Amino acid sequence: MKRMFAVSAVALGMTLSQTVSAALLWQDFSLTYVRGENYELMPSDDGYVITVEHASGHSWGDTYFFLDHYDFDGKTSKYFEFAPRLSLGKLSGNALSFGPIKDVLIASNWESGEGFDNYMYGIGISLDVPGFNYVDVNLYKVENDLWEDDEMMTLVWAYPFSIGSAEFLYDGFVDWSTAQDDHAAEMNFTSQLKWNVGKHFGLKAPLYIGMEYALWNNKFGVDGVDERNPGLLVRWHF
Repeated sequence: MKRMFAVSAVALGMTLSQTVSAALLWQDFSLTYVRGENYELMPSDDGYVITVEHASGHSWGDTYFFLDHYDFDGKTSKYFEFAPRLSLGKLSGNALSFGPIKDVLIASNWESGEGFDNYMYGIGISLDVPGFNYVDVNLYKVENDLWEDDEMMTLVWAYPFSIGSAEFLYDGFVDWSTAQDDHAAEMNFTSQLKWNVGKHFGLKAPLYIGMEYALWNNKFGVDGVDERNPGLLVRWHF
């Protein structure tokens, strides 16, 4: 029953995103290349990741999708997430903002990799934090394919700033999931610090160069496997 509810929540978001295109308020596409040398639990410590991302805002909520292509010494794999959220404020026509909270949403996520699909459902909160483009928190119940079900909290943010005429963006996420009998509690704090070089070439959309740093405790729920992985990145929005 819980798996059916989770799948239904994600399917509802997919249906809305496909059929209510007229309600599109904004969208953003990007392509990112990250090269690192300290990956854990991968075919090699050294590798690269190419990520395609799409985010969109609608009159009913928002969606986020990314697809990672991994390459470690020629051994490739793929992983994606699709996360639609339904805005209770927009759907009800009543503002749900109070204090630092801008909106309350029904949150869902579909994670899919090599041989597994995980489904997540819960509640999302959009926060109004001065200076930030966005700060969002999602609390999920997770229906896992390969290990026991657990709970997860996801925090995402984006903070733009300038030094002289140079434009920078510091953004990222924190994922924290609970421990169960077959896996440890897991925390992934990955962030990117980027300089918009595209501005100096007359590009309308940002072209960033910078670095990513992944601080991942108990990676994939494996107790004691901690990743500390700096990587160089290029990210192009179009």
